[in-house]
Amino acid sequence: MARYTGAVCRLCRRENIKLFLKGDRCYSDKCAFDRRSYPPGQHGQRRGRKITDYGIQLREKQKVKRLYGLSEKQFYLFFKRANRQKGVTGTNILISLERRLDNIVYRLGFVNSRTQGRHFVRHGHFLVNGKRVNIPSYQIDIGDKIEIRGKSKNIQIFSDAMNAVVRRGIPQWLELDKENVTGSVSAFPIREDITTPMQEQLIVELYTK
Repeated sequence: MARYTGAVCRLCRRENIKLFLKGDRCYSDKCAFDRRSYPPGQHGQRRGRKITDYGIQLREKQKVKRLYGLSEKQFYLFFKRANRQKGVTGTNILISLERRLDNIVYRLGFVNSRTQGRHFVRHGHFLVNGKRVNIPSYQIDIGDKIEIRGKSKNIQIFSDAMNAVVRRGIPQWLELDKENVTGSVSAFPIREDITTPMQEQLIVELYTK
């Protein structure tokens, strides 16, 4: 599967928003977006042309796709599934993305970024309801318990991430037992719980043209 392997700070600058793709570095003075908040490339500081409606929709889709670290095919499958569900399609997309296991371990503070979460999930460092799950896109349900495997708790990255989680906080729909290093899902997220500025209706408009 094709994946982006370049400098992720360029993605934040391209989308004109801090996507927090590098964990703690995004909170430090080294953050590239804080130092150069204009698009990358030799023409980044030039005044751009007027963006069309299609361009606005495309940029919104790219922003959300890059925030959760998905390929185009993966993201489109989330749209198709959300479009078949009851309710608002755009909200359904965001809720499904938030329910991904790699996102949950990031939200709980077990890892510093979604990319790191995807890496450790694939290597089997997490248990869901006592069973090892190595699928980053695994959809978490209400009542599910997520924990770090016994031997994996000694990995320093997990300890550092747990100490840094205070910066971004834990969403209300998740519960964290920091002492036992476990988390659980108390409810599905609602639109108001997703605080990153996103206009999901533009994504729906783009895909339904």
